[in-house]
Amino acid sequence: MDQLVALCKRRGFLFQSSEIYGGLNGFWDYGPLGVELKRNVREAWWRDMVTTHNEMVVPAGAPSTYEMAGLDCTIIMHPQVWKCSGHYDLFHDFMVDCREAKSRYRHDQVFGRWVEARGQRFFVATEQQGDGAQEEMQHRALKFLGLRAKDAEELKWDGPMICLTEVDDAAKVLGPDAKALGTLTEPREFNLMFETYTGAIRDEKSKTFLRPETAQGIFVNFKNVLDSTRVKIPFGIAQIGKSFRNEITPRNFTFRSREFEQMEIEFFCRPDTSADWYKYWRDRRFKWYLDLGLAGERLRL
Repeated sequence: MDQLVALCKRRGFLFQSSEIYGGLNGFWDYGPLGVELKRNVREAWWRDMVTTHNEMVVPAGAPSTYEMAGLDCTIIMHPQVWKCSGHYDLFHDFMVDCREAKSRYRHDQVFGRWVEARGQRFFVATEQQGDGAQEEMQHRALKFLGLRAKDAEELKWDGPMICLTEVDDAAKVLGPDAKALGTLTEPREFNLMFETYTGAIRDEKSKTFLRPETAQGIFVNFKNVLDSTRVKIPFGIAQIGKSFRNEITPRNFTFRSREFEQMEIEFFCRPDTSADWYKYWRDRRFKWYLDLGLAGERLRL
């Protein structure tokens, strides 16, 4: 991943936001080549979904003809939108803090294994997954016990890798960056929406949120689209726009960032045809990515 980030920076695709001041974690600026690549993908998607759509012709694989409209909704919406959608109460991650390392982790993204040695049984936690995870856990278990690499045979691993959410006894957990057991706190909820305020007075009445997704703008404008365009079911509404999520631990380059752009449609159809429409859109979007040149083995349904 570090090599990919370095390549993108060197070639002018992406830069760390505010880099001259140390950077801001989870935010990325698109460079001269990156902004053109992004614009090309965005325009190709809009042409395919909206501009070139012919509502008089049944597309290959579609159950029938359909109509398509576009929207561009505001980033800040009435707080009641997010309360009614469930985001205000449910859009959160459970986090655990390490009292020793002063680090914070998503509860469902920490894994590990139970191990026994020298009369102790404890859970070695790690954020790593894949080939390097076992080696990293073994190194940390040996270090915790004061053993050397040649003593690795003394470690008796119990069971496969499991998520930290399945571990009940936090006192026996060796945190991902800890040197002692029992340093992780109980999981706590953190809302993922960015808060902001409208107007001159900062109080509960003026508190709003940066949208965590673009879909809600489509839903609240459903009747406006019906009244102004006279579309009939089945039809879709497309939108491209920025969304914001206060990821506690942004990672994997742009794949989990705090500010990102979404391209989506919400498609409205009758319940008895929903399965057929789902199959149509699933296959059509899959083919579109293949036509862009993405290798088939990189895409999974």
